Amino acid sequence: MASVAPRDGFTAPPHQPVAGSAASVSASPDEFKPLHLPPAWQAQLAGAIRDPRELCRRLGLEDAWLAGAQTGHALFEVRVPEAFVARMRHGDANDPLLRQVLPLGEERLAREGYVSDPLAEAEHTSSRGLIHKYAGRVLLITSPACAVNCRYCFRRHFPYAENSPSRAQWDATLDALRDDPSISEAILSGGDPLAANDRQLAWLVARLEAIPHLKRLRIHTRLPVVIPDRIDEALLGWLDATRLQKVVVLHINHAQEIDDAVIAACARLKRAGVTLLNQSVLLRGVNDTTDALAELSERLFEAGILPYYLHVLDPVAGAAHFDVPDDEARERVAELRKRLPGFLMPRLVREVPGEASKTPL
Repeated sequence: MASVAPRDGFTAPPHQPVAGSAASVSASPDEFKPLHLPPAWQAQLAGAIRDPRELCRRLGLEDAWLAGAQTGHALFEVRVPEAFVARMRHGDANDPLLRQVLPLGEERLAREGYVSDPLAEAEHTSSRGLIHKYAGRVLLITSPACAVNCRYCFRRHFPYAENSPSRAQWDATLDALRDDPSISEAILSGGDPLAANDRQLAWLVARLEAIPHLKRLRIHTRLPVVIPDRIDEALLGWLDATRLQKVVVLHINHAQEIDDAVIAACARLKRAGVTLLNQSVLLRGVNDTTDALAELSERLFEAGILPYYLHVLDPVAGAAHFDVPDDEARERVAELRKRLPGFLMPRLVREVPGEASKTPL
């Protein structure tokens, strides 16, 4: 997923004079207050680690990892918020959170069947930022930005520059949705839709809820996990106000991702009437054991989130080293079924381009 600077501008505070200077004595206290500070989450987004050398240094990795990290970074840049780094184990190159974001030299190796558009989304992009793959619902590329760049992302090569609608283009898309009564659900995606500022999101959701036949608003996001402070009062204001049924689909791959701050963010979403679901990707070296998957489902439920999908890896170029073969994936799920109640069992699926729905495995 592409990384861009946050789009919410803010006015920088004026220069603060040294205490005791003439200016500091004569000015009123309010004169030097910031006119507008960015939300806490946006400051964290702007401050995310974007240098592979810094990531390796912060995690205490041996120098042997740096060359591969720089090679992978040249293909798909590093982006990791501090709040996510804080949950990683120092000095452990096999930490399951670090493995999701650390570039490796293997990413430059070509592998048959691994392509830049593994889900053939270009064939289903009917207008700028609008993807229509399944009956009854459409996906809107609401923001090109992500808070974290996951190395296995199926949109790591996505042409965001060609799919970032202007306000006038959004108007045309919304008019098309209004004219299609078969559409009952709008899905905000990206990038990460919650990387957009709340003013933009409130405008878009207000326009969506004015379409009579739309019933549901679904948001696919990783931001409440990697920057829990994103779930603030501004976001909850427009989310709580909409008439649309609200579903937030989080993306969590390992129980270690869920700390107290994430649980608190999920509680705030639930109080706003949001149904919380999770989808994971089965990843080699991250969650490809029965124990890891069972712990993830249990931890999700503790946070008020229901497991939804467990995806096998989409064959995106640069991510083949994460692959878990289908037979092994089925075996893991069969073992998981013996340990968990049905409501904690995610559905093992693959997305096949051109199919009418996800394909169960």
